[in-house]
Amino acid sequence: MKQVKEYVNANKQRFIDELIELLSIPSVSADPAYKKDVARTAEWVKKSLLDAGVDKAEVIPTAFHPIVYGEKIIDKKLPTVMVYGHYDVQPPDPLDLWTSPPFKPVIKNGKIYARGACDDKGQMYMHVKAFELMMRNKMLPCNVKFLIEGEEEVGSESLGVFVKKNKAKLQSDVILISDTDIIANDIPSINVGLRGLSYVQVEVTGPNRDLHSGVYGGAVPNPINILCEMIASLKDKDGHITIPGFYKDVNKVSDKDRKELARAPFSLKEYKKDLGIDDVIGEKGYTTPERTSIRPTLDVNGIWGGYTGEGSKTVIASKAYAKISMRLVPNQSPDKTIALFTKHFTKIAPKSVKVKVIPFHGGDPLLLDTKFVGYAAAEKAMITSFGKKPIPVRGGGSIPIVALFKKELKTDSILFGFGLNSDNIHSPNESYGIFNYLKGIETISLFHQYYAEMRKKK
Repeated sequence: MKQVKEYVNANKQRFIDELIELLSIPSVSADPAYKKDVARTAEWVKKSLLDAGVDKAEVIPTAFHPIVYGEKIIDKKLPTVMVYGHYDVQPPDPLDLWTSPPFKPVIKNGKIYARGACDDKGQMYMHVKAFELMMRNKMLPCNVKFLIEGEEEVGSESLGVFVKKNKAKLQSDVILISDTDIIANDIPSINVGLRGLSYVQVEVTGPNRDLHSGVYGGAVPNPINILCEMIASLKDKDGHITIPGFYKDVNKVSDKDRKELARAPFSLKEYKKDLGIDDVIGEKGYTTPERTSIRPTLDVNGIWGGYTGEGSKTVIASKAYAKISMRLVPNQSPDKTIALFTKHFTKIAPKSVKVKVIPFHGGDPLLLDTKFVGYAAAEKAMITSFGKKPIPVRGGGSIPIVALFKKELKTDSILFGFGLNSDNIHSPNESYGIFNYLKGIETISLFHQYYAEMRKKK
């Protein structure tokens, strides 16, 4: 432990400088305009792995964005830890809400502000630096593989194909993923569950062209009005989703498990204050933390149509659109959920319009195993570095690749994140605490030591 802390302290500024360099590259996977920057980031990550001490590293082309793979095999008889992360980031929009440019990182209030700071460049890079620490101090106790992708923010389609074709290459005993958060800097936690995702775009078409709202208003169907009415009908007054069959496969969480999850400290007052809202909403019968973790949801992520420019234009639009996401809980299927949504949304449309539902990417919900050596090692590492036993929590987000790893590689993952809810991931002014970054490097190094020791005893 002393050796780990000393190395982190001695190299603190270099670790920060390197992360700032990585964050300065705009690796936005969703926008083709950034394709060269995404490729440049992959090469940067490859070089960082080689500099840290892997035996080999490669940038692997895919149908979309490249994958970075690296490995250090010290003894095939020893256990192998695979690190998964992603180097791509969300689009920075809306740019006018950033207090500093999203790809010109700044440090203030003990945090690094930049797009990707927490999600996931900062958290991914902790593993590279933890590996460097172990290599430089001759304390690497197991084999390590790195699988770093560039499409996580757009569905990981290429990685899914890669995993299925490279099962032998990716064989490992445990997978470490830092793409989640902890409750607070003085309250460590480990994420033991993820919600799944079904994502669709809907298109509602009325007249065959945009029309003058004075000449035709009141007689011709307005797709925007109708779309809003259809969306409003998808939930009742108790926050219950009205799609027939939507809850049929939902896993009911026991009272015992709900009490365990309630151990995590939560202040509704502080929650509302942080978000600048006067009240919360949600499904009747559940607390706010439960609504964001163990219950499914349906949300509109974007809605548009007609004229949205400066000034006025009196028009009845020909089409209206919306993007809708549904977070899923264990036992729910993304494909089945989209089928239920499509059937219902088409059925509730009036005859005056036509409806089209376009499925986007999705992912399976997941409950992780807490009864194996990997989880025990992660727990012990946090106890050592934070001085407290971590609380098991369930996350509201989705990391579809975790379910794929379990299905294709038969390997359990540990969601070993160090971010905070206040880091504004996917939002303007994303940040990552320097404390969290350095504490992550320290804790990950300890995990490897404890995991190797526990595997040996076993």
